[in-house]
Amino acid sequence: MFNTKKTALITGGCGFVGRNLTRRLLKEGYALWIVDDCSIGLHCDQWLPGADRRREVAPGVIEYDGGRVIFVLGDARDFFSGRTELGPLEQPIFGDVFHFAAVVGGRLVIDGNPMAVAIDLALDALCFNWAVRTKPDRLLYASSSAAYPVDLQGKDGAVALKESDIQFGGRLGQPDMTYGWSKLTGEYLARISHQHYGLHVACVRPFSGYGEEQDLSYPVPSIALRAAKREAPLTVWGSGLQGRDFVHIDDCIEAALRVLARVKDGSAINIGSGKLLNFREVARLFARLEGYEPEIKPLEDKPVGVHSRYADISLMQKVLDWQPVISVEEGFGRVLRVAHERKSKGL
Repeated sequence: MFNTKKTALITGGCGFVGRNLTRRLLKEGYALWIVDDCSIGLHCDQWLPGADRRREVAPGVIEYDGGRVIFVLGDARDFFSGRTELGPLEQPIFGDVFHFAAVVGGRLVIDGNPMAVAIDLALDALCFNWAVRTKPDRLLYASSSAAYPVDLQGKDGAVALKESDIQFGGRLGQPDMTYGWSKLTGEYLARISHQHYGLHVACVRPFSGYGEEQDLSYPVPSIALRAAKREAPLTVWGSGLQGRDFVHIDDCIEAALRVLARVKDGSAINIGSGKLLNFREVARLFARLEGYEPEIKPLEDKPVGVHSRYADISLMQKVLDWQPVISVEEGFGRVLRVAHERKSKGL
């Protein structure tokens, strides 16, 4: 499953998903290049194992652990275009490429600043143009469940979303805002990169990934922090009846690595639990884990997105011979413990 003979590249490696992927790949023996402008993510100095063993080799280019990790503080668009000044270093021929760089955020970003999110279109186009020129061994493209048609995610009965609900030769549907459109376009570029240029490329469609380090702009850590403070009433956005498919970041990373090893034609695989949980249920679960019983109060004026989004995981189970192992109770318990640490810091 692993390809440790060559250096791997992670774009967006300082974000929530990227940090967790970086730690996993280092444990597996990879050497890494990380490219991130840290507009959303955290600088490697703040979290990278061995960050004290660092040397700046050029402005914004830092070598860690004797060169095992190279961090390029900059825009991935510049990196793909060859405009990044690397000093004495040269881009290697990469083994695995994990393209996670994107303008992303919670509903406030997706709904409130759609043109900022549209930058992802340029970012992905440059990534795939770079990849067909430089020919890495394998490329993983991080798509999103936001690529699915919104008419399958309404109030008239929850539908488990399956990969075949998006047909590039037929029905595409209307994705979720510019973020969904950008991811759908990225998947199309992945397919033609394989079909026309022979690139080994795989796509993943994660559903609602969460974890201990996730930013408070996302609902799970935000609700967890309110529960850790024992707020009463305990608030949720919208009616609270909108549902999502929650999958822990450790399971997301495991699934992504398995997809990269088993898919090469640009096809996409869901990453989810296959279970739908609405936000009132999320709040009640955190309250139960915290040991109190508050009123759950909807905030109807807040943005909510689609009503129902969860994965059909039958193809994931078949292709990967695997399914998520971290239950929502265990995962939320981990998040709640971190929420208490945040509370103690006055967050």
